[in-house]
Amino acid sequence: MVLKVHSQLPPLNSIKVFDAAARLGSFKKAAEELYVSPTAVSHQIKALEESLGTLLFVRKTRSIKLTQEGMLLAGTAYSVLQQLTNTISEISKSKNILTVSTTSSFAAMWLVPNLNKFYQLYPDIEVAVKTSEQVDDVEKDRRIDLAIRYGIYDQSLKNTRLLTTEKIGTYATPSYIESIKKSQHLDLLETRWKNKCLAEISWNTHVKDINHHGLVYRLRQFNQEHHIIQAALAGQGIALVSSTLVHTAIEQGWLVNYNVTEDMKKTSGFSYYTVTAEHNQHNKSIVAFKKWLIDELK
Repeated sequence: MVLKVHSQLPPLNSIKVFDAAARLGSFKKAAEELYVSPTAVSHQIKALEESLGTLLFVRKTRSIKLTQEGMLLAGTAYSVLQQLTNTISEISKSKNILTVSTTSSFAAMWLVPNLNKFYQLYPDIEVAVKTSEQVDDVEKDRRIDLAIRYGIYDQSLKNTRLLTTEKIGTYATPSYIESIKKSQHLDLLETRWKNKCLAEISWNTHVKDINHHGLVYRLRQFNQEHHIIQAALAGQGIALVSSTLVHTAIEQGWLVNYNVTEDMKKTSGFSYYTVTAEHNQHNKSIVAFKKWLIDELK
């Protein structure tokens, strides 16, 4: 039996470099994803073009654009590389690494403290947590397997799944609450979003006419929810924050719910939801992780 060697196929590494540049529309971004220099990416692409005898990109001063031949190869390369990745992941006996992108607050206050529960169920899957306040494009960035987003959930969005919608509550340490009775002075902690697209969640909206209750208070603002929670845990005030993020602190008895006034509103906050790339919809590790998230947050 004679095996035919596919001598016309270019090196796999050059296809990986081309795929990254085609998806991200940039040699620089491709270099960042692959942890190489932009010059190395440029050389790989040039060598691939020379071996194929055709241009794959039109180079402009500050951008690149796929040629017709480049678009044809990009579709095939993307599909084949993803199938290869999924197959190797399934048959490999080494630990599977799942990269999850989420906000700093959700990672610090909920995901990391609860990950051991996931590892007990799936010891062969290791979760690498990437935190960013920017929205990662899971379709283009292969370094991200799953994103957990925070904001207003739109069920019409493709390849998403609602995890939970938070309740906004007020929490402090038992010792801080005791100190209020003596001083009659309040330190109120709230978030001032970096993302101006998010609706305000503040003491002024949570407590009707807060200034008319005769309270002596000082308002302190942070741009990260986990900073508020850490301040509350340190006995620095009453945190107006997501019930989801203080779940562990409540379970441990570190924080307790404390209503400053009787007319405090019960309000819902934003939602946490997953976003998965189309090519990862049936990845067994991602499916298992999403199911675990749903079970834990329901």
